[in-house]
Amino acid sequence: MVRGWGLARMSLRVVLADGSLAVLVVLGAIASGVVAAAVFVPAWIGWSSDRVLAGILIVAGTYLTTATGVFFAVALAAAAADVLDGRDATVTASIRVASGRLSPILGWALFLTTVNLVLQALRSRAGIFGQIVGGIADVAWGLVTFLVVPILTLEGLSASDALTRSAQIFRDRWGDQLVGQVSISGIFFFLGVLPGIAIGALGVMSGSHRLTVVLVAVAIGLIVLAAILAAAARAVFSVALYRFAVGAGTVAPFSEQDLSQAVGARRSAF
Repeated sequence: MVRGWGLARMSLRVVLADGSLAVLVVLGAIASGVVAAAVFVPAWIGWSSDRVLAGILIVAGTYLTTATGVFFAVALAAAAADVLDGRDATVTASIRVASGRLSPILGWALFLTTVNLVLQALRSRAGIFGQIVGGIADVAWGLVTFLVVPILTLEGLSASDALTRSAQIFRDRWGDQLVGQVSISGIFFFLGVLPGIAIGALGVMSGSHRLTVVLVAVAIGLIVLAAILAAAARAVFSVALYRFAVGAGTVAPFSEQDLSQAVGARRSAF
């Protein structure tokens, strides 16, 4: 846990060095929200009159929203790579990189949409067994695909080739990626989300309408800020981890010792 929190702090240091990373996270969230609203709202309105059409819209909306999220994730990884290399990242240049990867981005979004829909169906229709199997499969899928976005961004492979490469790297290094990923999520949860929830609850219980509004607004702002910083920090960590895992070396503030502890060589089962 200590080493994971150290990786989280280093990732955050990189994020704070260039505001473009946070801007890309915000733009991605806004774009995904607009796309989702444009498709899901009509689907919700038309559900009672034509469920088939509404179902088609829901699937299409899920795919388009996922594709938008992947697009900005690739742009974010491109910006993270620039910052790690000591260059100034720009939103325009990062989006240009993502635009040049549009075909693999759309392909990877199709992979994600299909797998997520299958897992959701398994969890919702197979009872407690489906919940358990779906949860295990979800964790395994997340680990195996953790490096897909950096690979799409930096190698320009197709979606299927990027998935194969990510899985191969995971098998070779034996996926301690979870250390950094969980710690980054954890540090922002404990330092951002939990205080935000506490402040919001305090506002609700205050009995003062004005104080409630102020504290709830502060709580929402804190939670949103934590989510933005966490997403940007995870992007930085994934790019740094990818480069180390493929033998491309390390970049400040990460040292070889830091990343060697985050990705260990696979141990023999015998």
